[in-house]
Amino acid sequence: MEAAADFAIRPACIEDLPGFLALFRHLIPDDDVLPEAVARERFLAVLQHPGLTVFGAFVDGRPVSSVTLIVVPNLLRGGASYAMIENVVTHADHRKRGYGRALLRRATETAWSAGCYKVMVMVGSKDPATLRFYEESGFAKLKTGFEARRIPPR
Repeated sequence: MEAAADFAIRPACIEDLPGFLALFRHLIPDDDVLPEAVARERFLAVLQHPGLTVFGAFVDGRPVSSVTLIVVPNLLRGGASYAMIENVVTHADHRKRGYGRALLRRATETAWSAGCYKVMVMVGSKDPATLRFYEESGFAKLKTGFEARRIPPR
């Protein structure tokens, strides 16, 4: 990985909100802009949700890449939890430096430490390079994913 000198991976905190809002524009550029108070309320709810961790890759104190890990308790598989990864994004100026892969590795290791038997990620992109990124990060296409949406995809 070609990481910057001041590179760190850590869970997000409320003070990171402005940086994450800017970063998320690289995932969904035309997403609705939330009023500041609403964004703060929603981010606090996310950060306080049991089993959910937003990890950021920070360069010079700014988040340049992010993944959200959700660990879900389970009654099957001997009670072993499972995990899902969402909102994977890297700032356009910081791609191809290994930040996304490092975050996926951290999230996966966190899931294994929590006793999860699997980690899932759904990928909306059909771009071969994006799919290869996930495969090279240790994920395999084993199942078919379906979703129901109340709001149509953009």
